[in-house]
Amino acid sequence: MTVTLTDYVRHAVRHLHPCICLAPLIPAACLLVLTVILTGCGDKSRKPAAPARPVRVVIAPLPSASATVPLTGEIRAQEEVTLGFRLDGRVLSRAVDVGDPVVAGQVLATQESGTSRNQLNSAQADLDSARAAEQVAALNLRRMQLLMPGGAIARTQLDSAQSDWQTARSRRLSSEDSLKTARENLSWAQLTAPAEGVITQVSVAAGQVVSAGQTVMTLASGRGRDAVFDVASPQSLSQQTGGTFNVSLLSDPSVVTAGHLRDISPQADPQTRTWRVRLTLDNPPPAMALGASVQLSLVHAGKPVIALPASALTRAGGNPALFIVNTQTQTLHLRPVVLEGYSASDIFISSGLSPGEKVVIAGVSQLREGEKVMPGESAG
Repeated sequence: MTVTLTDYVRHAVRHLHPCICLAPLIPAACLLVLTVILTGCGDKSRKPAAPARPVRVVIAPLPSASATVPLTGEIRAQEEVTLGFRLDGRVLSRAVDVGDPVVAGQVLATQESGTSRNQLNSAQADLDSARAAEQVAALNLRRMQLLMPGGAIARTQLDSAQSDWQTARSRRLSSEDSLKTARENLSWAQLTAPAEGVITQVSVAAGQVVSAGQTVMTLASGRGRDAVFDVASPQSLSQQTGGTFNVSLLSDPSVVTAGHLRDISPQADPQTRTWRVRLTLDNPPPAMALGASVQLSLVHAGKPVIALPASALTRAGGNPALFIVNTQTQTLHLRPVVLEGYSASDIFISSGLSPGEKVVIAGVSQLREGEKVMPGESAG
């Protein structure tokens, strides 16, 4: 006989209330118990709605016709010379290091010179032999010239003696040139400074085998200094040709000097798409040493633009875009914009953005279109 849940409930009710007949309530009680059981076995895999992501935003300011673009560069010598040996060989010694001052004619490095010295000795021996042969030929020619008028020799003998002397003389001249070449090759085993300056780079060490013309070190010759910058829009600089720019030290902005535009690279760098600009500094202070970082504030004038932090920039289909917060639904919208220019810290938007809109400026690579957000700290 099968015992059902209804039988258990009826038995329990009769045991607790023997004087009251609750038979009509038993089906209702069973239905209640089943409802509780089924409710507990419901779908537990359903997850609660994801909370709104907190984001940092900035309120787009009013457009401005001019924007200050800070540029960062470094101090370099006006003239930099790459030095190398003129012959193949192994580096025997190196006398200077990076930062060492040198004078014109100072020996910077040496190569093994055994082979060159042997060639010099051989050329010297050839020259001595050629000189001796020339002396013998000259004496023989002199004797033939004395004997010829008396008819003691034939005319052909005199001509032969004169030819031997000319051959010996040509050999002597060739040997002298070979000796000069051997001496030059021996001198090329020493790398000397062509002018006064400072060593800014060293590329080899003692014992290394180098080829002819390979860069061994770089010399910053002279005392002139340039400030070198990589800019995205060189037009604003080229319009001020002949003007004066104030260049300051990045680590200490109080150290300022004047500079004049020297040249602008005619072609953009294929990797960074920027142009190299050099400013000649007038009497740079000692703090602006070679390699020091400097900055230049450039005023960009043109169509009205909205300046935003560079961290707000992202992409939509390969084009510049921004994440805009919809103030009504508190969701994100990825909107393409037109980028007029940029600097190391800011971007300048010419269209696609209205003043007063909230733009996300942090973590844009982790956001997605339509995501629920909670605007947090605002800047600007």
